[in-house]
Amino acid sequence: MSQSSAYAALREECRAANVALPATGLVDLTFGNVSVADRGAGVFAIKPSGVPYHQLVESDIVIVDFEGKIVEGDLRPSSDTPTHRRLFLGFPNIRSVVHTHSRCAVSFAQAGTEIPLFGTTHADYFRGNVPVTRSLTQEEISGDYEWETGKVIIERFAKIDAGEIPAVLVRHHGPFAWGASGEKAVETALALEVIAQMALQTLAIRPQTVSPSSVLIDKHFLRKHGASAYYGQK
Repeated sequence: MSQSSAYAALREECRAANVALPATGLVDLTFGNVSVADRGAGVFAIKPSGVPYHQLVESDIVIVDFEGKIVEGDLRPSSDTPTHRRLFLGFPNIRSVVHTHSRCAVSFAQAGTEIPLFGTTHADYFRGNVPVTRSLTQEEISGDYEWETGKVIIERFAKIDAGEIPAVLVRHHGPFAWGASGEKAVETALALEVIAQMALQTLAIRPQTVSPSSVLIDKHFLRKHGASAYYGQK
């Protein structure tokens, strides 16, 4: 089996997830990217930098190892590749990372404000507020910027379960979301934008709105994601 055919399924999963982004309304221009990891092979696939989504074909997808070296691909990988790599190293249970500049989530990121949990739609995907990172220092920005971006995310999750809160807002930048597959990570990124819009509208209607009880939050999260989950089909 050639190296190319060994990564064909991974490349296609990554391509399909990237192509799905525009249909969700999560991206403008080429502002976004998806990566998908094969942890057994020690590599991940990622969108090439600046290539329009509608032009992507499987062979465009770049394969990178967890040391940051390009294993396969003729195009330059996304400029956010070091951030994706840092998240894969820091969150060993995820397979895919999505970064977008979706408008409502970015609004919270630019304001430096976490997305508050106001209702059960939010709790279906996130077991608490979606956190925001600290600002990067001048040294971090001037250094290995994209790698440092990943580091501040990992730092923010020191006491947060990345499986229970599968997304983050990078302050002044935008959201990152993750999941067990490219499709699932894109779904999480879409859910993030939906609850960000709902939160903005809720705050506009009633700025003093508070979160529901932890009992209700846990009920909605665990019925979809807990050990005894019963939402959906087996």
